[in-house]
Amino acid sequence: MTAAFRLSLFYAGYFLGTGVSLPFWPVWLAGRGLGAPEIGALYALSQWLGVAANPVLGLLADRVRDRTRFMTMLAAIAVAGYLLCLPAHGFAQMVGPWLLIAVAVTALVPLADATTLAAAARGELDYGRVRLWGTIAFIAATVVGGRILTGRSSEAILYLLIGMMAVTAICCALVPRVTVAPRAARAPWRAPWRALVARQHFVFLAAAALVQASHAVYYAFGTLYWRGLGYPDATIAWLWAVGAIAELALFYFGARHVRRWGPAALLALGGGAGIVRWTLTAFVTSLPALVLIQPLHALTFAAAHWGAMRYLADAMPPARAGTAQTVYNACVNGLGLGLASLAAGGLYAAWGGRAYLAMAAMAGTGAAVALRLRYLQRR
Repeated sequence: MTAAFRLSLFYAGYFLGTGVSLPFWPVWLAGRGLGAPEIGALYALSQWLGVAANPVLGLLADRVRDRTRFMTMLAAIAVAGYLLCLPAHGFAQMVGPWLLIAVAVTALVPLADATTLAAAARGELDYGRVRLWGTIAFIAATVVGGRILTGRSSEAILYLLIGMMAVTAICCALVPRVTVAPRAARAPWRAPWRALVARQHFVFLAAAALVQASHAVYYAFGTLYWRGLGYPDATIAWLWAVGAIAELALFYFGARHVRRWGPAALLALGGGAGIVRWTLTAFVTSLPALVLIQPLHALTFAAAHWGAMRYLADAMPPARAGTAQTVYNACVNGLGLGLASLAAGGLYAAWGGRAYLAMAAMAGTGAAVALRLRYLQRR
């Protein structure tokens, strides 16, 4: 099997679970007695824990001889975490298992991205066309999961996720084995850390964090909000899928545009699209209009994500790719999204769908910071 095929299997396996957990995990949490502020707090805690766990896991991944085994071990720990959720009810009992899952899965995609980007740099594959298999799996899991779960107890969500995470563990074992030479593993840290603490890098992290964190209300409460509008789970699953289909199109056709636009412009584009997307989502309730809004996910998430990956591939030393990816994940998906998720719980409890307006403001700020990054890159 080629490296592209093996990595495609990993992304497909991982995002099968994400296609169920992202839309429907808040529904399961609500069924176990958690309110909106508690759901937001639980998401925030898991993302903050990632701030500490990601760099540590990245350092370990850059030090161990076999990253594939390391990833497989993390996926197995996540399976155990989901099993521990079976008897849990209420916020206090849910914290431990959910944080175990969060720590275990937090480094899987960053480590896979480091491997994929390195292979892309060698001309072995196209990052977007490998990564799109994760999007295809997300769409399939969301649509099929929505149909399976319609009319069933929310408890079915957890059993589905246990199975999906087991599939992810198998796919981790198929990732191309990246062995780190002892000399590279013990390479001096001065040069890579200089890149990580440069002013331009902090501006990049701020822009990426703001744009991606503007999805906080959508990730935590999108399904609950649409349920409150009277839409069934199958329809909601299709709404999630429409956004993912647009993301898929960008990953398949977008390589030429990514090279032409560059990282900062893609981040700014994602933030600008976020202003439009979240403002409309705050007010629009009709299904046809929601279907027209959802394709903006290709810009608010996928364009910004690809821009960030391109920046990291260009700016960071290859020997510390795992560290750079996990530090990025800690700052963007941990600290940034964690703070936004905590705020999202209170905002949604108080304002309902109008909480998306705060997300629009966050996306706009991210676009402005991205333009600053572009200026610094041109100096």
